[in-house]
Amino acid sequence: MSAGRDSTKTKTTIIYSAMNLFAKNGYDGVSVEHIAKDANINKAMIYYYFKNKATLYETVVKKLLDDIQKTIKNESAKCQNPKEELKSFIYTFASFAQKNPHLPSLMLAELSSGGKNLPEDMFAGLKKIFSLLNKILKNGEKEGYFVEVIPIVIHFMIVGTINLFITTKDLRQRVQNEFDGDVCDDCDVDTIARYIYKKLLKMLQGE
Repeated sequence: MSAGRDSTKTKTTIIYSAMNLFAKNGYDGVSVEHIAKDANINKAMIYYYFKNKATLYETVVKKLLDDIQKTIKNESAKCQNPKEELKSFIYTFASFAQKNPHLPSLMLAELSSGGKNLPEDMFAGLKKIFSLLNKILKNGEKEGYFVEVIPIVIHFMIVGTINLFITTKDLRQRVQNEFDGDVCDDCDVDTIARYIYKKLLKMLQGE
């Protein structure tokens, strides 16, 4: 293996260890020492690739947000109208968040802290995700598919529901054993995506 490939592998290991720890414990709950131990490398190696913890955190969230934006755009390009685009946005976000559970954890952590550790790249990335949905909804309203659209509310209903559904899996399973009610502890993310789309579409069509 070449030195270049070794370097890439080490950097990737650092990023994924950091991603896992930041998602579990939040920015303030993670130190460079924690990341080094999890990645099984010397702390100095982290500083070789990243200026500080803040830079590493920014790299982590930028990667996740860049990836999901590209995925949403690629899937949206296959759609024929705003209804299809809305469905694609919901299903794509849900699928990506399920496969990358660090994303909903990090998004919720930043929201709960008021964004105090929010890197500029993450702020820009979150705005871009909202902008993608905003464009779909506004085009749908303009073309007569949707009525009485308030994009930020729809955004919270989609992203917030999916993020909470994924991050509360263990809690819902625990509650189900102690509570006589349906907390959807055995629902999969595709079921939730279909439900969100079905209910939102009715609302947006004024039904």
